[in-house]
Amino acid sequence: MVSMPRLVIAAPASNSGKTTVATGLMAAFTARGLAVSPHKVGPDYIDPGYHSLATGRPGRNLDAYMCGPELVAPLFAHGSAGCDLAVVEGVMGLYDGASGQGELASTAQVAKLLRAPVVLVVDASSQSRSVAALVHGFASWDPEVRIGGVILNKVASDRHEALLRDALDESGLPVLGVIRRAPQVATPSRHLGLVPVAERQGDAVDAVRAMGERVRAGCDLDALMALARTAPALPDEPWEPAYAPEASVRGPRPVVAVAGGAAFTFAYAEHAELLTAAGAEVVGFDPLRDEKLPVGTAGLVIGGGFPEMYAPELSANEPLRRAVTELALSGAPVAAECAGLLYLARELDGKPMCGVLDAEARMSERLTLGYRQAVAVSDSALAVAGTRMRGHEFHRTVLEPGAGAVPAWGMHQPERRVEGYVQRGVHASYLHTHWAASPEVAHRFVEHCRAR
Repeated sequence: MVSMPRLVIAAPASNSGKTTVATGLMAAFTARGLAVSPHKVGPDYIDPGYHSLATGRPGRNLDAYMCGPELVAPLFAHGSAGCDLAVVEGVMGLYDGASGQGELASTAQVAKLLRAPVVLVVDASSQSRSVAALVHGFASWDPEVRIGGVILNKVASDRHEALLRDALDESGLPVLGVIRRAPQVATPSRHLGLVPVAERQGDAVDAVRAMGERVRAGCDLDALMALARTAPALPDEPWEPAYAPEASVRGPRPVVAVAGGAAFTFAYAEHAELLTAAGAEVVGFDPLRDEKLPVGTAGLVIGGGFPEMYAPELSANEPLRRAVTELALSGAPVAAECAGLLYLARELDGKPMCGVLDAEARMSERLTLGYRQAVAVSDSALAVAGTRMRGHEFHRTVLEPGAGAVPAWGMHQPERRVEGYVQRGVHASYLHTHWAASPEVAHRFVEHCRAR
């Protein structure tokens, strides 16, 4: 049994203030001396960076589509081990999930899987008494979802607050916080959402501090903690990153270099844990700054991020581009997702990249976004042909051609197509995957590195 006080922060719709409230709560409780475990529903890589800054712990995702509902509670238990409180930020509106698949991957589903009370963040800027109808509808829609209270956001004045409180008195749900309308906390956005923490440094620290101060001033932290403590124990065992544990003790630990820095910020914490458990020595490097790969690199992981924002700088680092190209041409295992795919291309927006793949990438006006079902087209360093995985695409770039002579994946949702590249040891694709759902991926990758 896993006992952990916990709250899910949800909203009726996007742009209601979930990120501000969730991150602010994390910062406020951390300032009280609590160890706070931060979580995010869905595949989002960016919000967890702010959560990590607020708590000093890795931000972790809970995605019932990519990992399956059965792994949500075990992954939660793994991430929250040793903490005093867990705060889970929802995605979109409370009941919004994977398109056309009911509650799958919704905040509501995750709240039910975690048996966690929900705090509903309501943008009250354009309503008064109607707020009671809105809250009543959300609280009664699914009796298995327990909404334990409301935080009113963007409240204009004392009079506005009084009207809202009077309306909600009849709902039976307590008002756990009131946050006044104020200038937006400095969290700038661009084509894929908030600007990641790694790109803002000091500004991001100031933004998280401001969120914490606003939430601390406007919310009843004692009442919120009391609500979190009403969550019952979970019967699930924590997820463990080990797969074929004997592999970790056979032979040397191959060095797996993992790209990071401002251009490559998208990564799930469990990937590094799985690689380590499979027997690798995981070493980070920054393609914007480092001119060499880590000493002894036997395999390379280049995840997602914003290489389009740093194309001139990435291109200017010719020594590292040559090192990556030489490693890939040698047949070493290389796993590249989205930003990594672009970095391995011949060029990005006219700037020379590594040239491992005979393809050109450019920015596009069209956003490609959504969950995907995929099957491996051929054997690679990540998967054997026929392996089925679920993933997520999230980009405003186009790669031409979009698939090599040997594609990485055959897509089955929303349309049938092939995508990505498999050549030598390289597996490159736009598809983001969560290896916790398929730990054999990390094991296979490390075994290929060890065989070099």
